[in-house]
Amino acid sequence: MNYSIIIYIVGWILEISAALMVLPVITAILYGESAGVSFVITMAVSLLLGFIIIRRKPENKVFYTREGFVTVAVSWLTLSIVGSVPFVISGSIPNPVNALFETVSGFTTTGASILSDVEALPHCVLIWRSFTHWIGGMGVLVFILCLLPLTGGYQMNLMKAESPGPSVSRLVPKVRSTAIILYKIYMVLTVLQIIALLLCGMPLFDTLCTAFGTAGTGGFGVKNSSIGGYNTAIQIVTTVFMILFGVNFNVYYLIKIRKIKPAFLVEEIRYYFGVILLSIILIASNCRSLFPSMARSFQQAAFQVGSIVTTTGFSTTDFDQWPGFSKTILVLLMFMGACAGSTGGGIKVSRLVILVKTVKKEIQILLHPNAVKKVKMDNKVIAHEVVRATNIFMVVYIFLFAASVLVVSINNFDMTTNFTAVAATFNNIGPGLSLVGPTCNFDLFSPLSKIVLIFDMLAGRLEIFPMLILLVPSTWKKF
Repeated sequence: MNYSIIIYIVGWILEISAALMVLPVITAILYGESAGVSFVITMAVSLLLGFIIIRRKPENKVFYTREGFVTVAVSWLTLSIVGSVPFVISGSIPNPVNALFETVSGFTTTGASILSDVEALPHCVLIWRSFTHWIGGMGVLVFILCLLPLTGGYQMNLMKAESPGPSVSRLVPKVRSTAIILYKIYMVLTVLQIIALLLCGMPLFDTLCTAFGTAGTGGFGVKNSSIGGYNTAIQIVTTVFMILFGVNFNVYYLIKIRKIKPAFLVEEIRYYFGVILLSIILIASNCRSLFPSMARSFQQAAFQVGSIVTTTGFSTTDFDQWPGFSKTILVLLMFMGACAGSTGGGIKVSRLVILVKTVKKEIQILLHPNAVKKVKMDNKVIAHEVVRATNIFMVVYIFLFAASVLVVSINNFDMTTNFTAVAATFNNIGPGLSLVGPTCNFDLFSPLSKIVLIFDMLAGRLEIFPMLILLVPSTWKKF
């Protein structure tokens, strides 16, 4: 284990954490809020610790898969702890476990909250909550790769450990250049949404917070009614951008370099939009009696489908009151999630496609034992390592999910609450059903359950294995 490079990158995480808090500090100054002092104190301490750490540059900057996974997990834990400090100091969330839950929910773009009245929070705290979504959406380690050139070509081990999906590839030969391209696309989409929301009449502060939450597919709002208190035009714009941020960013790169046709022939994208369209039609038809017109039913169904499938978690209505058929579709969408290579969570469309094709291949082999069958996607044979990794991911996913539901059930809440609470956090969605529905929050859980759900949020965002590796004793041995 190359501890020096891990510690060095964590030092940079502390420096970047401090720099990112400039936004809430400026907000506090503009609104004359004393809560801004909590961010200044956190910035000062974080800058000092980070400066002490990065002064000693590691002689060996080479790191392999193990170092990559450990670095990502430790960096996210560090970022979350530092990010939670202002909540505690300002008194907005005085309980440290609750503050950590809220911060992890922000950075992992989950959007699950322990707060019952977000409108009572200072503006600087509100914008920090939403900004954590934007920071965590693309990944803080991807951001570091944009700024910190590492030698030896081993940066891919960081990107693989943090990027969502069964496989990760470079858009261009250099990993650093790939990271820069991804962030440029991310920023352009964010700016486009900000402009669109402003044109629809949303106030600037609300626009920034909503755009940060949509871009990171997070879901923290500045109103207790989430997006329900805004006009229909704002809801439609938010729906469109939620779905756009759930698309694999590789598709946007193909469009950028004018490879339009290949971009729209990506198999995962076709399934993604197909499932969304089918879900909207089914839910709109099933919920027709709850709305004044079919158009309104379609619009509300589109918003909630877009919010759940991309794991954003915004809401415009209490979908916990919808018919069981519609709620079942939403729960299934929770598990499916968005595309690989997007800011969305969940299992990912590409994994499910691979699993279905693997089952189909096995059935064909049973029927025709001598046949040679390969799992293909986009007319390309999927490497055995990718299929194997997908199968293992699903096995571990099911075991962790079951274990989490078991521990959370100690609180003795109903099964729907326990099951959807884990589903909402593990898949980085936010709201669940019953006692954790869109009009409720997660404050009812015990500290133990909250810690389990914090682990689930981090594991879900980091594709499980970086968090599990931290728990294996042999990880920390020097070879």
